[in-house]
Amino acid sequence: MELVQGRPANCTGRLEKEIRVYDFLDGLGISYQRIDHEATMTMEACAAVDEVLDATICKNLLLCNRQCTAFYLLLIPGDKVFKTSQLSHQIGSSRLSFAAPEYMERFLDITPGSLSILGLMNDTEHQVQLLIDEDILKGEYFGCHPCINTSSLRLKTADLIQTIIPAMGHVPRMVTL
Repeated sequence: MELVQGRPANCTGRLEKEIRVYDFLDGLGISYQRIDHEATMTMEACAAVDEVLDATICKNLLLCNRQCTAFYLLLIPGDKVFKTSQLSHQIGSSRLSFAAPEYMERFLDITPGSLSILGLMNDTEHQVQLLIDEDILKGEYFGCHPCINTSSLRLKTADLIQTIIPAMGHVPRMVTL
C-alpha cells in the first residue's frame, strides 16, 4: 500500500460515486492523499490502512430514531466506545438505533462498509444531520473513504471543517461521547 497525491491518474473501472468525490474535492481546491487497498468492512480491517494514512480514523455510524424520521451520521474516534444513551441525551432524541442499509443508499449513495462523511455531498435534501465527537478534531489529518471501501483519503482536518462540510451544505453538531 502506498500513499499517493490526489485522484487516480486513470479512473477506468472506478465507480461513479468515487469519481464524484475526487471531482468535488478537486473543485474545492482541496489537497488530499489517497491509498488504494482491499475492501475494508470493519475497523479491525482498517488497521493496516490506518498506519499508512497516519490520520484520525473514525467510526462512521448512520443512526435513526425509532420512527425512522430523523437520521444522524455520527463520527467518533475508532477506538471510542459508542453508547446510545449518552448521544440520545445530548441531541434530545430517544431510542436511537442503527439505520437500515437502504437509508445509507437512499440518502448518501453509500453501501455498508463504505460509510463516510463524504457521502453527505449526495444528501442534497439534507435528510441526515452530521454529529461529530469533539475528539475527531484533535488531529491534523482526517481519514475517510471516498464513498467506497477500497480506497481511503487523508485530508487536513481544517479543510474538512472549514471548506468541505460547508460546501456540502451541512452544519455539524458537536457532541462529547
